[in-house]
Amino acid sequence: MLFSFMLFLFLGTSRAQEKQPKDRIYLTARPDSIFFDAASTAIIVIDMQNDFGAKGGMFDRAGIDISTIQKVVDPIVNVLRAVRRRGVKVIYLKMGFKPDLSDMGSMEFPTRVKRARRLHIGDTIVAPNGEKSRILVHDTWNTEIISQLKPLPEDIIIKKNRFNGFYQTSLDSLLRTLGVKYLVITGCTTSICVESTVRDASFRGYMPIVLGDCTAEPIGHKLARSNHEASLLTIQTSFGLVSSSSEFIKAIDKDSRPASVTQ
Repeated sequence: MLFSFMLFLFLGTSRAQEKQPKDRIYLTARPDSIFFDAASTAIIVIDMQNDFGAKGGMFDRAGIDISTIQKVVDPIVNVLRAVRRRGVKVIYLKMGFKPDLSDMGSMEFPTRVKRARRLHIGDTIVAPNGEKSRILVHDTWNTEIISQLKPLPEDIIIKKNRFNGFYQTSLDSLLRTLGVKYLVITGCTTSICVESTVRDASFRGYMPIVLGDCTAEPIGHKLARSNHEASLLTIQTSFGLVSSSSEFIKAIDKDSRPASVTQ
């Protein structure tokens, strides 16, 4: 009887181990830590482009403090360096519009009414590098990824024209083709494009993992409680998980987990 019971435990453990991904990684996160595997994970870099985070870009020209966005560049660089060592797919989302602004929506569309005039979307400017450019128009200096985060040839770039990275883009079909389940989210801004994309990702059955120190939000950043903090709380409460670049890099580099965690 004892032998049969031990055999049952052995077979059960072996089968459970067979079902586990070979590249299993344990990440400390809020509200719950999680196991994931590199093969089914993608890093999403949201809107880390000149218009939002560079001097002379749209936010800077509008008098918006971009210091919080600039502070997350180095943590994102470190995350990208770590995941590229593991072959994790990196996907950049870029916000912008066609030259004729036809994909921006009608004159009554909320985004156009609230943002176009105030931020001078579509205006022609001279970029800091001396080039002729246009604010938030694709294929110009303004919508290029910040130089420190320049994509590599093997990275994927997806253009979008709404806050939500899934809206009328190929992101969902791409992720399903790649077999991705876990989305490690970085970028700006936390309460707008990041949260919009995270919400939709959770609706579609993905597990969003937001790295809090790799996201930034200028709105309310000087208040006692910022939009950035409020969004992270909302995300960890209802739509995904929140961790940090240091925890993520430690996890993906070491492939380790606490001894108390069982199979």
